[in-house]
Amino acid sequence: MKRIERARNWTRQHLRLFRCPVCSAPCADVSGNSLICENGHATDFNKHGYLYFLRKPANDEYDTALFEARRKLIQAGMFLPIMKEIARQLPSSPQTILDVGTGEGSPLCQLLSQRADSGDTAIGFDISRAGIALAAQLPLDALFCVANLRELPFANASFTVVTELFSPSDYREFDRVLAPHGLLIKVIPGPQHLRELRALLFPEDDDRRFYDNSSVRNLFEAHYPKAKEMPLCYEFSVPVDLRCDLMRMSPLQWGASARVPNTEELKKLDSVTIDALILIGTASSEAPSSDSAS
Repeated sequence: MKRIERARNWTRQHLRLFRCPVCSAPCADVSGNSLICENGHATDFNKHGYLYFLRKPANDEYDTALFEARRKLIQAGMFLPIMKEIARQLPSSPQTILDVGTGEGSPLCQLLSQRADSGDTAIGFDISRAGIALAAQLPLDALFCVANLRELPFANASFTVVTELFSPSDYREFDRVLAPHGLLIKVIPGPQHLRELRALLFPEDDDRRFYDNSSVRNLFEAHYPKAKEMPLCYEFSVPVDLRCDLMRMSPLQWGASARVPNTEELKKLDSVTIDALILIGTASSEAPSSDSAS
């Protein structure tokens, strides 16, 4: 079966999860290569097997080369301890999972593989077309979409879990799509995250040598005062053939003052620190009102 056929069939079986990006009406049918809302607005499936929800072009700096490098490192296990810990935090019953900023999809793939017998339903979305085009190639029973974080094309209270790995947030939208008592699991960098790579890129007096996550952490806790925090820090051994990919996968290099390490310096980067803080918030016990979708 072609990817686009699989995507159409998957979407037809899970119409309740979607709402129209134009008028916010429920989606009613899959007709041809389009998802159709109750008012007749159409969202098209890309020929590669994903839904494209954006109404205007995105300002996207991430390209295919970055996502290909990221896939190699993630599949080598760079974030696997994080995904295993997230899997341990989820109920054993089937969950409906939305993966925010899914990129090329490997973290979601690893999460679902940890829950292979759980019967989960999962959607991953990103604003980057390059990332989603790669994600749609994964042999995964899930759907991938190009969508805007600020205008999620998903129905109110439709997900029991929202996951987010090193990505921006829109808590108003997360609260809207989370079911009562649903979980928001957000992973942010700790101060030592990728410190070895940062040392190559930035001088000692540059603030970017270390990451300050306090503002992100405080904002999360303001929205979810009873949030649980789980620090996770470990060393990841970088395979010799992927050390240049470590540089390619990271937007750290885009800073105006960032230097460009040479190949020999990168080859000596045999391990990096993964310093993460897993934040877990719980949605309200009440479903969001329809007004919150405006």
